[in-house]
Amino acid sequence: MVKVSTPEEIERESKRVISSLYGEVSAFRVNETFQIPEKGPRVAWDVQVNFMLNDLKYTVDLEIQENDGQVTNARLIDTMTPL
Repeated sequence: MVKVSTPEEIERESKRVISSLYGEVSAFRVNETFQIPEKGPRVAWDVQVNFMLNDLKYTVDLEIQENDGQVTNARLIDTMTPL
């Protein structure tokens, strides 16, 4: 696995995971990124992404380990029809 520490690496791994879970998506965007834990040495990233699939906008939260890029948690936050 690959270390995930820069914004480019976070976006690349997030997109890879979303493609694995949901297939081909469009309008992929990293919305928010937070380090875990909030204080002290960083262990992982909490990444919120948005994308479009079948005319619906999805928001998914991912927890990506910094050392090896493993996703330890993926959670669907919201699905909505865009205006």
